[in-house]
Amino acid sequence: MKKKLKRAQVEDLVTNMSLNRRDFIYGMGASLGSVALAGMMSPHANASDSASGPLSLKKPHHPPKAKNCIFLMMEGGPSHIDTFDPKPRLNKMHRQRFTRTGETQSAMELGTRYYVQSPWKARQVGQSGAWMSEPWKHLADVANDICFYRGCQAESVNHPTALFHMNTGNRFGGDPAIGSWVTYGLGSQNQDLPGFIVLPNLSYPQGGSPNWGNGFLPAHYQGTPLRPQGSPILDLKPPAGITAQHQRENLNLLDRVNRDHLEAHPWHDDLQARMENYELAFRMQMQVPDILDIDQEDEKTKERYGIGNDDTDTFGRKLLLARRLVEKGVRFVQAYTGGWDSHDFLERAHGARIRSVDKPITGLIKDLKERGLLDDTLIVWCGEFGRTPDNGFRQGGEAYGRDHNAKAMTMWFAGGGVAGGTTVGATDNIGAEAVDIVHPIRDVHVTLLHLLGLDDNRLTYFSGGRFKQLSQFGGKVIPELIS
Repeated sequence: MKKKLKRAQVEDLVTNMSLNRRDFIYGMGASLGSVALAGMMSPHANASDSASGPLSLKKPHHPPKAKNCIFLMMEGGPSHIDTFDPKPRLNKMHRQRFTRTGETQSAMELGTRYYVQSPWKARQVGQSGAWMSEPWKHLADVANDICFYRGCQAESVNHPTALFHMNTGNRFGGDPAIGSWVTYGLGSQNQDLPGFIVLPNLSYPQGGSPNWGNGFLPAHYQGTPLRPQGSPILDLKPPAGITAQHQRENLNLLDRVNRDHLEAHPWHDDLQARMENYELAFRMQMQVPDILDIDQEDEKTKERYGIGNDDTDTFGRKLLLARRLVEKGVRFVQAYTGGWDSHDFLERAHGARIRSVDKPITGLIKDLKERGLLDDTLIVWCGEFGRTPDNGFRQGGEAYGRDHNAKAMTMWFAGGGVAGGTTVGATDNIGAEAVDIVHPIRDVHVTLLHLLGLDDNRLTYFSGGRFKQLSQFGGKVIPELIS
């Protein structure tokens, strides 16, 4: 005689099987195709179903060259011509009228434009002979660790859409950020901290928080921004009189109530995610305050990052914190700094921006290298696009700047398996367009994933009726960037 299972035992069995609605529907199909589809989806279909947690470590697709990433976003679009890709020909063309093919005289009179030279000279540095403009006083010390890439092309000259594209692969926003894809694919080395942390400016970048959103991925994978002023995370500290023991008892009670509800409604998979987030928040209260306390660092280290200097203090603190976070196992850290949108007063504006990041970035690379972390940490430096070799003169005289340029930009990489001490790709002789080893942003994304041990074609998530990936329509690795 067969033994009948009680309803509670059946519900326990269903819960232990970790079925969600999608898996249940696909699994109900009697055909071989439906079984195969469910099997293909199971490794990465819904990470929140993992018994050991959504941020648990996952096996990379191939041996990685880097374990972590620090992504430095220069919001506004730094000029490649005035940083790492000098164009001496512009010195001879300075203030010559620029005309587009087919442009009429009346159109020119409405918006006369001129070629403009860089306000600075450039020099070659390091054993590689990399080019840097004069304001980069410190970065020259680590030139041999940097791979400069001049062949990337964006697709938009509008700040929000270009930022979305660089951060998520989708110009219109709403898709998962790079850091979300990385933590989804690899998990986190520290279960007590978010896998993806963002260090924004006081004012968010154009487009706002979707630049680090999780999109259609589960909420566990969205970026966690740390506020630059006040408490880094709201409600990080418990109210006065509430001890850790009180919180633990409250969470235990809430967990029991939620689990009773989940057993009765196993298809409510968002409830499981909410329960795990409560637990993560509690663990963060134990760890985050200690990690964020950079005063624990010695004065030599703080000075290396430029902390205490008016020009470099803000970004220096972000990068020292970034180092502490990756040291504690955070998988992906993105640090923002703005003010690079120099349409006029280029010398003053870009000069101030370079001074604010030069020493902190150099300090980060040296610090990681001395601690043996640079080989495992990929550093990315970029903006959302480059700048044009021409502009209109404003305010009279030499108060010129540069406009947005999607066809030419410079980004660079350090550590994490990149070809340090090299310059890859080239732009034309005035910096208007990339002409050698030219690749779209999606190929850069695929290369970053590759360095971290992930295959873009295998890192997919089923949403909206199809499997989606970071590159949108597929891309390819840029081999010249890899050592």
